[in-house]
Amino acid sequence: MAEAKVSNDLTIEERLRALYNLQKVDSEIDKIKILRGELPLEVQDLEDEIEGLHTRIEKIEAERQEKETAISDKKIEIKEAEALIKKYEEQQNNVRNNREFDALSKEIEFQNLEIEFFNKNIKDFGFKIEQLTKSLENSQKLVEERLLDLKQKKDELEAITQETEKEEAQLKARSEEYASAIDNRLVTAYKRIREKARNGLAVVLVERDACGGCFNKIPPQRQLDIRMRNKVTVCEYCGRVLVDKDIEISMEELEKRLQEERALEAAKQEKRAKRRTSRAKKADK
Repeated sequence: MAEAKVSNDLTIEERLRALYNLQKVDSEIDKIKILRGELPLEVQDLEDEIEGLHTRIEKIEAERQEKETAISDKKIEIKEAEALIKKYEEQQNNVRNNREFDALSKEIEFQNLEIEFFNKNIKDFGFKIEQLTKSLENSQKLVEERLLDLKQKKDELEAITQETEKEEAQLKARSEEYASAIDNRLVTAYKRIREKARNGLAVVLVERDACGGCFNKIPPQRQLDIRMRNKVTVCEYCGRVLVDKDIEISMEELEKRLQEERALEAAKQEKRAKRRTSRAKKADK
């Protein structure tokens, strides 16, 4: 968009001035946000980290409970195996032949192997529980540290917020007031430019014949169009809205000042001319 016409109850000049004032107010709000720095993001990051740690703790506790249950199950299986061994040993006392005795011996041997396997499982589970317990303790300790960090960051943020809350509320109210005086299409374009601009400037002054945003030179005819204030003009390089450096002064007031300046300059010229004439007459004498 190089140029755009706007329509509303306000004149284009008044709307340009409202747009410039909107930019000034939003820039003040930006300064307050810069004053807060990265604190809001740091608070959010800490809250996310703490939430992640809580989830991790829940998973560790669930896994540890699972291992403890598995140990209990294995202990029950060991008791069952021991009961079978006792049963098979009693049956060996009443066998009728060696074949039955050998079969019972194999069953006893198998149950003993099962007991060894269950004990190994219990040992492995116990080692895993130790690891989980250490991991749980470390996670809980980390949560405590992060909670302290979070409290400190929140206190800092709250202190800054309290200092600037009233000022920011007033600025936001003024921002909404200026925005309401401008048509929605222009406000939408303004916000889009602000989002893309590194410094949040969507409306800039023409200073030293250049754009106040990207500092590219502006042709004289385009500068004249900007000073006339009869249309919205944007920089062809960066897309920012351009306004003349005297935008806060109405055209009538500006013209009045220029007339006064011209009259003053004319009076000075007249005085200088009279002095030159007077010096010339003295020189002739």
